[in-house]
Amino acid sequence: METIYNILEKILPFSWVSYDFMKNAFIAIILITPLLGMVGTLIVQKKMAFFSDALGHSALTGIAIGVVLGVSDTNISMIVFAVLFALLLNKIKSKQGIESDTIISVFASCSIAIGLIVLSYQGNFNNYSSLLIGDILSITPGEIKALLVVFIITFILWWGLYNKMLFVSLNSSLARSKGIKVNLIENIFVVLIAVIVMLAIKWIGILLINALMILPVAAAKNISTNVRQYHLFSVIFSLFSGICGLLVSYYMNVACGPVIIVYASILFFFSYIVKILQK
Repeated sequence: METIYNILEKILPFSWVSYDFMKNAFIAIILITPLLGMVGTLIVQKKMAFFSDALGHSALTGIAIGVVLGVSDTNISMIVFAVLFALLLNKIKSKQGIESDTIISVFASCSIAIGLIVLSYQGNFNNYSSLLIGDILSITPGEIKALLVVFIITFILWWGLYNKMLFVSLNSSLARSKGIKVNLIENIFVVLIAVIVMLAIKWIGILLINALMILPVAAAKNISTNVRQYHLFSVIFSLFSGICGLLVSYYMNVACGPVIIVYASILFFFSYIVKILQK
């Protein structure tokens, strides 16, 4: 990490670079926001915004289960529960004749309620309240290394499976007739979402994580003319929102997550105006 710190200090002529916690936060933003922008393109394409929001709500239950079971690192229980929860929701979503949105809503509401009950027992919720809006400044070098591993794995999967994921999202029946293992592809995708969301929640916040996955993508969709532009703008807008949000929150001494969302919202409204003017 020292090598990366030295590089940042040389290329960024700002006073905040002298603080290790800001350098850690900056590196985390560079790693996590492109992932959210990239994965968000398929979430919007597959109309899964509600699905990803439900996943975010499951974080509290995952932590609560870890607390009850005495797990030393509740991040592990949070991720494991989120993966299982994602697979369950995907199974429900794939069933024909079932009002999946209603059932997902019930599961999400029940999940966050159980988590709140367990974590607030005997007034202990203050220990976990930061999860609601996140705290990017608390990220550690060890967590950055874990984030880097997920970043690399995601890019490998995206490079190898994106065309199949897109095909499945456009027409799952046709994809199945072409020999594509639709259920496997969809399960890989939802597990990927679950892991990324759980890693990001600690720093972005349960209340805001879904917005950061959707807003930059929606903004990119407004001004893109092809798939390549769509992905490129999604990543750029997400990265721009993250960096601006981090720096503004530092100088204004406010929570970082909400500021990131404000910038992402501004980009969306600006792109929407551009879209209207182009008609």
